[in-house]
Amino acid sequence: MRYGIVGAKGKMGRELRELFSSHGDELVLEVDVDYFDERGTPEVIVDFSSPSAVSTTVELCKRYSAHLVIGTTALTQEHFEILRELGKQVAVVQSFNFSEGIAIFQKLLREFSHLFAGWDCWIVETHHNQKKDAPSGTAIMLKHEVGREVPISSLRIGGVFGEHVIYFANTYEVFELKHSAISRKVFASGARRAALFCLKVKKGFYNFLDVLEGGIEHG
Repeated sequence: MRYGIVGAKGKMGRELRELFSSHGDELVLEVDVDYFDERGTPEVIVDFSSPSAVSTTVELCKRYSAHLVIGTTALTQEHFEILRELGKQVAVVQSFNFSEGIAIFQKLLREFSHLFAGWDCWIVETHHNQKKDAPSGTAIMLKHEVGREVPISSLRIGGVFGEHVIYFANTYEVFELKHSAISRKVFASGARRAALFCLKVKKGFYNFLDVLEGGIEHG
């Protein structure tokens, strides 16, 4: 697979390059602030950078007719409209979290959160102290799956890759669901899985649950 990375010099850019390369994929495009290295035509572009790069990334996808895997957080409604429009031309997989466990977390909430109607609910998310957005995009995704207004507490401490806990409680009991990422490699692996998915499906706008349910094996 020929691929490109937007945000190539960042921490996730390095993780993506290492993971993809370990599978024999060919890195043909690297883009970052004041940096552009083109060595071929990518089939898929992966972007885990920042919202300010979305327009550039979309233009690159159009230029190369490349599919897009985007894990950038803090996207606005305008960004989503741009990405959905791109999905009319190529396959786009968007998620705030490319962890398989978080996707399963979402599905569990979608299927069973109605059973906790009448219970208190609270989400606590913890990330490293360099993460700029709060609450995390993942916490917002989980809140959406609960289907009602839920408070979110955000902690930015140390080097935590990502931890999300959702509490349901009534007068007599507390029910807790928790997911912890112990390495950025989990996100890189999910991104590669999404990239392979893009090569097998029709153009459109997809999420990571679509990838898991599409039967694509681990990246």
